[in-house]
Amino acid sequence: MTMFEHFSIEPLRIEACLIAILCSFVIGLERQWSGKPAGIRTSILICLGAYVFVATAVFYEPNVGAPRVLGQVVTGVGFLGAGVMLTKDGLVHGVTTASVIWILAAIGGLIGFGNYAAAVVLTFLTVVVVLGISLLEKAFNKLKSGAHGNNTAGSDLD
Repeated sequence: MTMFEHFSIEPLRIEACLIAILCSFVIGLERQWSGKPAGIRTSILICLGAYVFVATAVFYEPNVGAPRVLGQVVTGVGFLGAGVMLTKDGLVHGVTTASVIWILAAIGGLIGFGNYAAAVVLTFLTVVVVLGISLLEKAFNKLKSGAHGNNTAGSDLD
């Protein structure tokens, strides 16, 4: 018996780990590019961590353990998300980042249950929502400021 006979990554699957890393990298890249607190590393670790917990539970106790572990992941990630929210000058900041953290854990959970396609679709939808709404907000801010980028209401130029 060699030392490597006891070295196994079971219950983890290499392809699942790679999908978790890829999905969370895409979301984390957008967050990092936007200068948000939870970037690539944080995103990968959240998604991969959720995957590991769920996959381990599915492997050892699929009927009882997996749903319980998933519930605990949701609770723990909720606390993690709460930690990124701040109040400054009466405004709450970081709610979108906290929401993305929850989605990352959900993606990891889907991968842990073997639903890779749903995880990829959810990743795509998340990026579309975060980028799409951001672009809409910028467009509407330009509309509010007028055609030339300055608000000249009430001036002789009207």
